[in-house]
Amino acid sequence: MSHHLDSPGARQDVRLDITDLYVFRGETGTVFVMDVCPSIAGEDAPKGFHPEATYEFKIDGDGDHVEDLTYRLTFGERDAAGDQEVELRRLAGVEAREVDAAGAVVGRGTTGRPIDAESGLRLWAGETSDPFWIEPDVLAAIGKAFANGTRADLSLRDPAGAKNLFAGNRVYAIVLEVPDGDLLPVAGDDRRVDVWALTSLATDAGGRRVVNRAGHPMVHPLFTQHDGDLGDRLNVTPPADDPKNFGEVVAGMVAGVVGAYGTAEDPRAYGRLVADRLFPNVLPYTVGTPAVYGFAQWNGRSLTDNAPDVMFSFATNTAFTIGLDSDSVAAGPTRTFPYVPSAG
Repeated sequence: MSHHLDSPGARQDVRLDITDLYVFRGETGTVFVMDVCPSIAGEDAPKGFHPEATYEFKIDGDGDHVEDLTYRLTFGERDAAGDQEVELRRLAGVEAREVDAAGAVVGRGTTGRPIDAESGLRLWAGETSDPFWIEPDVLAAIGKAFANGTRADLSLRDPAGAKNLFAGNRVYAIVLEVPDGDLLPVAGDDRRVDVWALTSLATDAGGRRVVNRAGHPMVHPLFTQHDGDLGDRLNVTPPADDPKNFGEVVAGMVAGVVGAYGTAEDPRAYGRLVADRLFPNVLPYTVGTPAVYGFAQWNGRSLTDNAPDVMFSFATNTAFTIGLDSDSVAAGPTRTFPYVPSAG
């Protein structure tokens, strides 16, 4: 290749940026959604899906936080209309962990059009309205609080003026619906799976380098807004290594904030509880059940869950609201495939 696939600039390509991961019950099975390439990056940023990248849903069913099943997507170059060819492969067992394993091709098609794949799989990939919402002043304040071990300074914020930073934002979504017959043999008796998403980029030397990893929502906004090195390491290391790699540092950050709020008798002990629940950074889901990422339970994540309120309250051990809900998005999701809101 004449261009540097694995250069720092290539790794910062917005098409590799996973903005959100969702897992929920659909019409015919379990739905996995990965959003990338936000329009908030600017009109000059690349669009669509990177043709030298892989986009993967990783699924673990035995609790060791090592993938037992991988759905891997690759895309062709954008044509004049902005469409791209897409190929879906299924990799199981040992192959699920190997970047160069071939797996089995289970679906092919074109972005923007529903694809009916083998064994009842359904796939759609294309541009959509962003279903996520966040308040920028709260976002900035929470990042500073966890960087400095203080309360979130919202003294200048007017709650009545809360606005969604991503109102009108568009993303490129991958929507994969997997029938129960494909997932339950992996999940085991309790029907639970742990899920994460990866983007990886081809290198000039051969092989692939992981660029972005996503599991629980809001992990990066909480802990890495002011620590780029921590964010980079969270992205490229495997989930199974999260507790030893990040447990102590995140426990310490939480302890600082909780200590400032005075909401726990032993802030360090509370920090360890938070780190133990967040790491490994995978999204748990029980196949066949309604998804909810809420205060009482983390079970997948629906397209309308208020993840910022849940995660900010959990991490600070303090009632926290950004003052927004699902009505603040430009367009809402649907109950029918492909579920994601229209790009308009």
